[in-house]
Amino acid sequence: MTGDAIRFYGVDGPHGDFSNFAAHPIELQGKRWPTSEHYFQAQKFFDPEEQEKIRVVSSPMIAARMGRDRKKPLRADWEEVKCQVMREALEAKFGQHPDLAQLLLSTGDAKLVEHTENDAYWGDGGDGSGKNMLGILLMELRASLREREGR
Repeated sequence: MTGDAIRFYGVDGPHGDFSNFAAHPIELQGKRWPTSEHYFQAQKFFDPEEQEKIRVVSSPMIAARMGRDRKKPLRADWEEVKCQVMREALEAKFGQHPDLAQLLLSTGDAKLVEHTENDAYWGDGGDGSGKNMLGILLMELRASLREREGR
């Protein structure tokens, strides 16, 4: 597949494994996180207790709700570090699950787009006007994997 855009969002849809809600546990910071979403949302807080509460919840949707709860203050540097945190989560997810790395590599040069009107930063905003940062980070990771494999 070359050049075409691959749009993903829900875990049950095409390329749903690219979603942070997909059930692919990761090991980071000496802990097992049920999904990359759990890890990402927990990193919004410096408080280890708050991080642990998010890590152990039963679903990525609950983790997302907890991470978006503004009754708890975000770490002061969150806007500066959020892309790096997402990059770490993605590198762990695709690095620890070789089948996912192969799936990512199989997308060739296709543009990867998190297609949702619910998010104009990580996704495309539903109409292409969003930043699609998740797609961009996945494409960067794909290029890095390709380079490591000498492709």
